[in-house]
Amino acid sequence: MKLSEALILRADCQKRIEQLRQRLLRSARVQEGEQPPENPSTLLAELETSLRELTDLIQRINKTNSQTNLREGVTISDALAQRDTLLLKRSVYDSLVNAAALNQNRYSQSEIKYFSTVNITELQAQVDRLSRECRELDTTIQAANWNTELID
Repeated sequence: MKLSEALILRADCQKRIEQLRQRLLRSARVQEGEQPPENPSTLLAELETSLRELTDLIQRINKTNSQTNLREGVTISDALAQRDTLLLKRSVYDSLVNAAALNQNRYSQSEIKYFSTVNITELQAQVDRLSRECRELDTTIQAANWNTELID
């Protein structure tokens, strides 16, 4: 199985677990004399099976990511950490640009006038550069996911 397939299965498993949670909550309590919509014991057994499957997938994905090199000295795990921090940095810079670029409507000269304390043009260029780096890195990671066999 390819790493990308395992990632899809992991997402499906997580969705199934969340659905089981909701079904269990609906069946957790009933009025006296009523029956739950589903048997909680059956749902709990299904939950345990899904959780074991998820644990196995996560362990195998993590093992594969930490042992697969994208390029010399850089594993998939390293690239994922780099991508996450690039996305965070991009988000912060984008928020700063939006906060600094807010237009104000002044109706009289007695109202307070605000000025940007940062160079919006430079920051926007930085946001664009970070966005491009994230896209390129994500493409490299996805290509590796489709070409890498999942480790047992």
